[in-house]
Amino acid sequence: MKQTVKSYSILILSFACFCHVFSQNPAKNRMEKSTFHYESNQAPWLINESDNTLETSAKMDAFIDALMAKMTLKEKIGQLNLATVGFDVTGPLLSQDVESKIDAGLIGGVFNTFTPVAVRKLQERAIKNTRLHIPLIFGYDVIHGHRTIFPIPLGLSSSWNPNLIEKTASVAALESSADGLHWTFSPMVDISRDPRWGRVSEGAGEDPYLGSVIAKAMVKGYQGNSLKNPANVMACVKHFALYGAAESGRDYNTVDMSTYKMHNDYLPPYRAAINAGVGSVMTSFNDINGIPASGNEFILQSLLRKNWKFSGMVVTDYTAIKEMVYHGFGNEVEVTKKAIKAGSEMDMVGEFYLQYLEKIVLEEPKYLEYINRACRNILVSKYRLGLFEDPYRNMKDDNSAVLMSQENLAWAEKAAEESFVLLKNNNNTLPLKQEQKIAFIGPQIKRKRDLIGNWSGAGDWRKAVSIWEALEKSKNHYYALGCNLLEDSALIARLNQHDGQIPKPLNSDSLLNEAKNIAAQSDVIVLALGEAFGMSGEAASMSKIELPKHQIKLITELKKLNKPIVLLLFNGRPLVLNSVDNQVDAILECWFPGTQGGHAIVNTLFGKNNPSGRLTMSFPQNEGQIPVYYNAKSTGRPFEEPQKYTSKYLDVVNEPFYPFGYGLSYSNFEYNDIRFNNETDTVKVVLRVSNTSNIKGSEVVQVYFKDLHAEFTRPVKQLVNFKKVAIEANSSVLVEFQIPKTHFGYYLPNGKWIVEKGDFELFVGPNAAATESFPFSL
Repeated sequence: MKQTVKSYSILILSFACFCHVFSQNPAKNRMEKSTFHYESNQAPWLINESDNTLETSAKMDAFIDALMAKMTLKEKIGQLNLATVGFDVTGPLLSQDVESKIDAGLIGGVFNTFTPVAVRKLQERAIKNTRLHIPLIFGYDVIHGHRTIFPIPLGLSSSWNPNLIEKTASVAALESSADGLHWTFSPMVDISRDPRWGRVSEGAGEDPYLGSVIAKAMVKGYQGNSLKNPANVMACVKHFALYGAAESGRDYNTVDMSTYKMHNDYLPPYRAAINAGVGSVMTSFNDINGIPASGNEFILQSLLRKNWKFSGMVVTDYTAIKEMVYHGFGNEVEVTKKAIKAGSEMDMVGEFYLQYLEKIVLEEPKYLEYINRACRNILVSKYRLGLFEDPYRNMKDDNSAVLMSQENLAWAEKAAEESFVLLKNNNNTLPLKQEQKIAFIGPQIKRKRDLIGNWSGAGDWRKAVSIWEALEKSKNHYYALGCNLLEDSALIARLNQHDGQIPKPLNSDSLLNEAKNIAAQSDVIVLALGEAFGMSGEAASMSKIELPKHQIKLITELKKLNKPIVLLLFNGRPLVLNSVDNQVDAILECWFPGTQGGHAIVNTLFGKNNPSGRLTMSFPQNEGQIPVYYNAKSTGRPFEEPQKYTSKYLDVVNEPFYPFGYGLSYSNFEYNDIRFNNETDTVKVVLRVSNTSNIKGSEVVQVYFKDLHAEFTRPVKQLVNFKKVAIEANSSVLVEFQIPKTHFGYYLPNGKWIVEKGDFELFVGPNAAATESFPFSL
């Protein structure tokens, strides 16, 4: 098994937490031996009610009441219709006759249209041509930047820096609002443990605690302190719910899950966004235990509205109501009735509401109640955005001072630098030295399109900075293409059908020979390889997630030259790397790093930036090991090497190739003097982290715990806190955690959060796998 941690001294602290009964045990019949010391309707680390800035006022209620009293049934249904028109295609259908429907009051919002000129044109139609002059709301997929593109969300999450992530969302809001937009379909907070699923690129990985912290940061970044501030936009948490658990990692596939797993592993990030005041929620495509999300009353009413007290609006994903017919959930009329009753309020593109709701109400008047509920929530969202006061907010014809400003580009460069994860660095191959002769080889050295990744919105890849452009011109730098990006003709055709921009393959032997000649002249080889941007994201699931065979061949052939090899990876998911790891000396995971990716990579290669990213999703040994994730449960027969009848594979180890939280640095860190106190209402951990190198660096100190004897089986380890600390060269810092005891709990299947008295184990370290056990008793 590969060594995953170097130069760390880690301690594990065991503690027993003896507490008394806080309230009556709701599971008394099941649990005779334990009593709870704490009970709540949600995890305490999710409670942040002061962050919820959604406006509620008598003035708003009176305005909406008066407006709805004037509206006809057809006008109310029109508010429920979300159309697409403009600059982007993000689904299988396009809206028809949009302008005439706006004039007739049959559209409540538009997405994929931006720029002040284009937005104003449509908004003027709604204000001037409709009877009640109700403004449109304009949305767009601003996922990781608008014009200035940041690293893909999986990369951003690898920074483990919530403040930086919040700033990237704030910059995206500033730019998109200046471009006429009010609403972004972000953040995507779906937990996923399957890297075959292409949309892992849009999320924050496999952990519910970290995912919740990032969800809150994104919402705060987009929405600021007030939606009426024209520099902010309304966020939309998605995809509600459980979309990341699609069977076999195949997009849009079914989800079947116990409520116990749902509450503990997948729902927390959605609730974190709700508690942070997110203005809207998007339903997911999948069914959940047999009921599609857009028609699921448990998800949209019992959970979202009644339990979580969500007061914003719910929008479906693209044609999701229409697609419930294909789920076999009913015919067109039946799924329309189920969707509006469940609480899907804005129908994205499908127009089933527009086609069927009026007739449904004539036959069954009770459905008017659901239409009124939906219409009200949409109007409230427009009110909160200030659109009734100023439907043309922030629509300045000249927005050039805001879009891609030098300040925004600087934030993009910093975000990229912090997103990089150093996976391997044998013999201190990195950082490189300027005097070295360096061969830069690979299709990603000069290629720009992949830098901004998938879901890059209004970003212009032509304005991205490639590695070659960022390099200082030097006679010591050589270049060769080395290999084609892709050679699989069927895959190329499929990607290029949707603007994949994959070039026609050149003669691979000629490219390889050129690369070998260039590499022979160098002291070190830098290879830039990986996926094309279209190989991850929506509708981009892959059954095999290793590098293409011809890229592996390039590595193998260059290895024969006995030169140090640095591998730069460009990808939107964890990859299987066991076939190349032993052939290279250093690996830097770059993800798809955004507009300033080239500058950030060059800064990191030459030591101006010391990599500090840590993985938020485990890298598997092979595809057969998937799903593999750090916070799995033990079995009744945990792995034991000599024993045959234990849980294992015959052909591969159980552990991931690179674990959750893993990442190296140019610095060396040691953990010492760990002190522990459990005498108050908090668990206090203080430790000294030393940087024993001559290079300033940042370390992500991670705290995990395990409930050793719970009434329900619990994970072998779960993240409970973390801190990212910068440490000067040859220096040390004290790192302190004050973790409330109420955080050491879990959800019952009914959604109640409980903490039991009993024995726990606490882990402190640089990643989920880097731990050594030392008994500690209280």
